[in-house]
Amino acid sequence: MESLIQKFNAVPDKLAVDKCVIIAAEKLIEAVKFLKENSFDVLIDIVGIDYLGMENHNAPRFAVIYCLKSTKNMERLRLKVQIDEGETISTLSEIYPIADWQEREVWDLFGIVFENHRNLKRLLNHVEFEGHPLRKDYPAKKRQWLTENDKMQDQLEARLETLGYKVVSH
Repeated sequence: MESLIQKFNAVPDKLAVDKCVIIAAEKLIEAVKFLKENSFDVLIDIVGIDYLGMENHNAPRFAVIYCLKSTKNMERLRLKVQIDEGETISTLSEIYPIADWQEREVWDLFGIVFENHRNLKRLLNHVEFEGHPLRKDYPAKKRQWLTENDKMQDQLEARLETLGYKVVSH
C-alpha cells in the first residue's frame, strides 16, 4: 500500500476497514499494471457506489471500487476511484479479461461509462430497459416490460469462432 501512496499519490481510505486506497482516475491503468506485476493476479470484483444524498459526503457522486487479490501473498487490496456524473473511467479489460463483464454490470446498474470498453451493453437488465436501477435517483417503483429479447447472439458467435467453429447463418 505504501508503494501506491508514494508512486501514484494514492490516499488511504479512512472509512475503509480493510486495505483500501483512493486513486485518481487518470492513474488507474498505471497503478493496476503495477499491482498485477507485483503479484495482485486476480481481479475479484468491480463495484459501483452512488453517494447521492449521503450526509456529509463532499466527494464526487460515484465511486468504482476494484477488489484485487494476490494469490501468492494471500493479500487483498481495494482501489477506489471517485468520479462525477458524466465522467468516464478507463476499462481494465486488457489487463484483467474478467473486467469485461464486471464493467458491463457496473455500467448497466449505475450508468458509469468505461472508456474503450469493446462491448458496453446491458448484461443484467433487458435490452429495452431505460435508466440504471441502482442509482439513487432511479424511481424505486418503476417497472419496465420486456417486449424483445436479446439472445447475445453476436457474443456467442464470436466466442465459437475463436474456438475454431464455423458459424453458419440460416
